Amino acid sequence: MLEKKVAIITGGTRGIGLETVKVFKENKASVILFGSREETVNKAIDMLKKEGLEVTGYYPDLNNYKEIEKVVEEIQNQYGHIDILVNNAGISSKGPIENITSEEFKKIMDLNVNAMFNVSKAVIPYMKENGSGVILNTSSMVSIYGQPSGVGYPTSKFAVNGMTKSLARELAPFNIRVNAVAPGVINTDMVKNLPKEVIEPLIKTIPLGRMGEVRDIANAFLFLASNMADYITGVVLSVDGAARS
Repeated sequence: MLEKKVAIITGGTRGIGLETVKVFKENKASVILFGSREETVNKAIDMLKKEGLEVTGYYPDLNNYKEIEKVVEEIQNQYGHIDILVNNAGISSKGPIENITSEEFKKIMDLNVNAMFNVSKAVIPYMKENGSGVILNTSSMVSIYGQPSGVGYPTSKFAVNGMTKSLARELAPFNIRVNAVAPGVINTDMVKNLPKEVIEPLIKTIPLGRMGEVRDIANAFLFLASNMADYITGVVLSVDGAARS
């Protein structure tokens, strides 16, 4: 589905990002993953190589635009075009507002929103030059309904949705589509570590009767990145087993 496409995936060393790297590679894309540290990037690349999947990786500071610009230029020069960007890097938050410092709130906004802006800004000129492109952002079910604690995370994801919808309108004349995927409760390492008494009541609230798997989200990204979604832009796609209802 993605043959001859070049994709950059941020937050690509674990969880949803890593699974998206795998799914894109299985569908014949050339994939460049971004991670936060050299060791995590190298570990992910080595693991993927053992599975027969060849990728390259970088670990730029996503809040340093000049650094991002340099890396993206290097990728453009190497591959000749950049077709897909998946902005997946992000962190969550928890606790009541009284316990959240301004520094913690800024850190969440920096990675979940500002970094997305920086990488998109660096990639868009090359997509315009190429005459097409796809930008996909990781949102969350809490971007639609909020959450009872940890205000920084849903705030950042509301911003993700706003940027997604606005860039979709701005970039449509250049044949660049912009969409987001809003995962529900997904079976990641973090969730696996939760006690059974927390998980079981959570699953009961999901009409489909199970948590989502990381591949459920990666498949949504695959669909939106592919030509099958050529007339879809400005959408925040909920992938949550109807848990939102």
